[in-house]
Amino acid sequence: EGDGASPAGTWPVRNVFFRPDRLDPPVTSLPRVPLKPYDGWCDAPDHRLYNRPVSLPFSASHEKLWRDDHVYDVIVELGYNDDPVTPGLGSAIFMHLARPNFEPTEGCIALEQNDLLTLLELMVPGAEIEISF
Repeated sequence: EGDGASPAGTWPVRNVFFRPDRLDPPVTSLPRVPLKPYDGWCDAPDHRLYNRPVSLPFSASHEKLWRDDHVYDVIVELGYNDDPVTPGLGSAIFMHLARPNFEPTEGCIALEQNDLLTLLELMVPGAEIEISF
């Protein structure tokens, strides 16, 4: 999940990606994007598509969004380092599903599925998430 960017700050909510083979589209007024098995996210700072969604196979460093575990069954894309993208500043701060026992992420925010789905129902376009430690 991401490349170790620090999630502290206030970030706009962009898109909600979800696994259509595992759950119904989340109830939200945010843009919903069904994931496909070839979806990825570029985390190579020297690539022109750094911190952007990409299609797999992809030659540069990337993260697969279609995972065997359930962590990315729902992904909320936060607008970190995306307007404009600065190479090396970090990529892919997502809000996604927690692992069992809430094991640590690599700079993302992890919630239980019911909590994340409830939060999505309350969010509207233009919403922001403030993260502090």
